[in-house]
Amino acid sequence: MSPQDISTTAQRPLAAAKPARGRRSIFVRRPFFTVALIVALGYLLAAAFAPWVAPYDPQMQSIDAMMQGPQASHPLGTDSYGQDILSRVIYGARYALAIGFFSVLIGAIGGLIIGLAAGLSGGWLEWGLMRLIDSILALPSLILAVAFIAILGQGVDKVIIAVGLSMIGPFSRTVRADVMQVRVQLFVEAAYLMSIPRLLVIWRHILPNVIFPLAVQVTIRISEAILVSSSLSFLGIGVTPPTPDWGLMIAEGRAFVSFAPWMSAMPGFALALLLIALSIVGDGIREEFDPKLRRGA
Repeated sequence: MSPQDISTTAQRPLAAAKPARGRRSIFVRRPFFTVALIVALGYLLAAAFAPWVAPYDPQMQSIDAMMQGPQASHPLGTDSYGQDILSRVIYGARYALAIGFFSVLIGAIGGLIIGLAAGLSGGWLEWGLMRLIDSILALPSLILAVAFIAILGQGVDKVIIAVGLSMIGPFSRTVRADVMQVRVQLFVEAAYLMSIPRLLVIWRHILPNVIFPLAVQVTIRISEAILVSSSLSFLGIGVTPPTPDWGLMIAEGRAFVSFAPWMSAMPGFALALLLIALSIVGDGIREEFDPKLRRGA
């Protein structure tokens, strides 16, 4: 047997092993992703079935149960108004996920429109849109959200709009970068040479190649939106009491942390666990399905 045949024979098991690894499920290849996804789904189910899961009404106050520590009747304790912290944490997941999803949806839609316009146009329009994107990216999302809250006012709906507007910049830059790459591809140039209308080319060829990377970014940005909204509530300019919001609960318990630490610790732990789980899920989806990373692998 020649050395070339030996080399070919030795490489066959390796070549056959690659497809076997590729056939393994993402849940097997990424155990941390699987655990994080289970945790995120647990939060989602708790938020969806909060009226049946929560043991008490989250806004029910009781003078006799004020600032009680964790016990059988109140597993996570009560706050300074006698409200059950476990019930408020469960309902808080509903508000956190709703604010995170809808605010990111607003940011993604706005970013898609501005990014498409900036990537497909030229001249002064592109320059103006890019300066707008740069001005949004120049400030942190929290600072922008505070500015929008000052204009819009407080409330759950106002927080969703404020956080969504503050996230348009990152989505716009991502979409513009993808559009710049897609519009120079041969199939797009061929479509223009065939005299296909510009809007039809955008709809059939450019938009489908931009939507999927944008959807991957959405999964990553949800945790950031939840953190910004909770920060607004913690500062006292976001969701208004007595809404069961984690940021409000942490801010309220801050004054009693020396003798009732569970008031801040329980919602803080719930918030941290959700953010970590969503970050791991978002990173796993990006690494698994982002075309740029798959080409680089």
